[in-house]
Order: sequence, then C-alpha cells, then structure tokens
Amino acid sequence: MSSATPTAASTDTVLVVDFGAQYAQLIARRVREARVYSEIVPSTMPVREMLAKNPAAIILSGGPSSVYEEGAPRLDREIFEAGVPVFGMCYGFQLMAQVLGGTVDNTGSREYGRTDLHVSKASSTLFEGTPGEQHVWMSHGDACSAAPEGFSVTASTDVVPVAAFENDDKKLYGVQYHPEVMHSTHGQQVLEHFLYRGAGLSPDWTTGNVIEEQVEAIRELVGDKRAICGLSGGVDSAVAAA
Repeated sequence: MSSATPTAASTDTVLVVDFGAQYAQLIARRVREARVYSEIVPSTMPVREMLAKNPAAIILSGGPSSVYEEGAPRLDREIFEAGVPVFGMCYGFQLMAQVLGGTVDNTGSREYGRTDLHVSKASSTLFEGTPGEQHVWMSHGDACSAAPEGFSVTASTDVVPVAAFENDDKKLYGVQYHPEVMHSTHGQQVLEHFLYRGAGLSPDWTTGNVIEEQVEAIRELVGDKRAICGLSGGVDSAVAAA
C-alpha cells in the first residue's frame, strides 16, 4: 500500500444507507473515527447508483419502519450479490435477513434500551476479542428467528434467537442492535471488525484529508476556467478562498 496521502479518487468509501434512522449521521461519524471515509446516501437511491459509486463497503442503517409495513423501505437483492461487503444494523439487519431468505417475525418480541447480548461464537469476524456477555442498545419490534442459508448465527439475546449473523464467504454481516451508540459497550470494536476484518479496509483516512480531497475536486471541476468565490471575511469563507 502506498504511503501517499489518500485522495478523493483513491480513498476507500463506505456508503451508509439511511433508512430514516436517527443515528445515520452517527454511523458515518463512527466509520470516520475508525479512519475510514464514509458517505450517507438515502435508501431511495437505486442500488445501481449506489454500486456506481464503487463503494468499498456498505452499511445499512436502522430505521423506524417494520419490514412488514406497507411502503416500508426496500432494497434490491442485487446489493447483496455484487461482491461488496455489507453490514446491516437493526432495520438494515432485518431487511438483509428477509431479502436473503431468512425469517423475520412480527410476534411482539420487542426490545428497547440496554440489553444483554450472548455471543455464541467468540472467534467470529465481528466478535473476536470481545466478551461472551456484553451490553448492547436495542430498539426493535420485529425479530429475526432464522438466519438466511449460509449464515452463521453468532449472537442472541433472551428474547431474540438471532441477534447477529455472519457470512464470511460473501462478506455479509448483520446485528440486531445499534453498535454505533455508546450504550453498546463494544459496538465500536464490532464496527471496526467489520471494516478491517470483514471488508478488508485499512485505517488510513483522517479528517485532515478533507482539505486535500476538496481542493482536488475543485481543481478537477474548474480546470483552466475562472471561479467566483463569495468572501464574507469570516473564518470559513477566508479559508475556502485561500
């Protein structure tokens, strides 16, 4: 791997697909804290447009909907068959399970708030190095009772038999809870396991790269033409002008 500073053209990008979650921005922030570049896209974006961005990985956020609701957000199965590593959280986890042939029940098995997670496969891609019992933050009504074919169930709760599943061959992973919030005690570690171990990404992006990326993008857009900059005299516009 080159030691040169990553640019907009060379940086691995993780797409965070937003299903209306209050935490979508937080997920993107957590990915960047893991030194991997991230962008948020709406769930209404066609999958072919998502894949046209050539993402290095995709994260499916949570959301307020039930997979059984009329008009609930959907995803084309193509997103799971494109060879791009995918990590589903909460609603994104349930949608992945349903689309790939697993079973999601609407039986009233609700969990809200702090919940005890039981890790059943301590050596898994997501959970290696984390405790067998850990606190996570749940917020769901539906529950996954059977993982799709080819997936290993790696965690459960007292209420939900499938709280996490993994498919290393296809690089598809999911958890029922919210690893992005601080209430999930090992959530950042699990997220980083997906990024580094599941998706094979390197932590070589920093917030300092933003300036270089934007300068390169502006130069490419403007070329040898003239650009007009509105300068108010404030710090932001002065830095942008410079």
